[in-house]
Amino acid sequence: MPERTIVITGASDGIGASAARTFARQGERVVVVGRSAQKTEAIANEIGADFFVSDFADLAQVRTLAAQLKEKYPRIDVLANNAGGIMGPRELTVDGHEKTFQVNHLAPFLLTTELIEVLTASQATVINTSSVANSVFAKFDIDDLDEATSYSTNRAYGNAKLANILFTTELHNRYNTEGISTAAFHPGGVATNFAAESTSPMRLAYKSFLKRFMLTPDQGADTLVWLANATPGHDWISGAYYAKRTLSKANRQAYDAGLAKALWQRSEAMVAQGLDKLDQGSDHGA
Repeated sequence: MPERTIVITGASDGIGASAARTFARQGERVVVVGRSAQKTEAIANEIGADFFVSDFADLAQVRTLAAQLKEKYPRIDVLANNAGGIMGPRELTVDGHEKTFQVNHLAPFLLTTELIEVLTASQATVINTSSVANSVFAKFDIDDLDEATSYSTNRAYGNAKLANILFTTELHNRYNTEGISTAAFHPGGVATNFAAESTSPMRLAYKSFLKRFMLTPDQGADTLVWLANATPGHDWISGAYYAKRTLSKANRQAYDAGLAKALWQRSEAMVAQGLDKLDQGSDHGA
């Protein structure tokens, strides 16, 4: 089998880096994307991969990343939207959106839709890293995606992880007939630097003796690697949510087709609004 091109975001650490190493050992062409230039380059050099640096708290950087990927890779076989995390107190990005929502959902939504022509032409698999937090913490309000009225660190994260699943559902509904297969998955509790910059109580578990009971990054990456290597439609169901290589139950809101469609439409409007601001700034500068 010829090598595939596999793009992994959030690949400078944790399960993203682990998956990148595994795919490189399998002889795939791996493209490492991360926020930290130093850490991203180190992983890329270690496995002989290409790399790009992009901060998902800035949608302009996501657009630049998409343009760079389209220019360099006429074919992308797997896009793993793995970047994300729990944030601290409510914070708005330069684009005016709540940071947890933007980094975990809006930025990967933008990256995927910017690459959609390449992905459909490549009959690609799109894998979205979600979390069991979608069931534990989410109280999703389509009219308050930026958490302006009722914010907590855990709720914002749970809502963003639910958004990952809703995005997966709608991506399947819109593009499966054009060749895209997609799944969301929960990696499990993994002993990484996850939540290190957060104010969430969960960060304490990652710094305590409880960390010894968590999964290794390789174990956490297992379902991601399986989804990329197995056959969609045969080994797994496109548009579904998985944990431990098994179809898993998500938040009841995850099965609301109308909500999935509404989130896609709102997300389109939000990223377009950011582009309008850029255009206005260019006009003003001219």
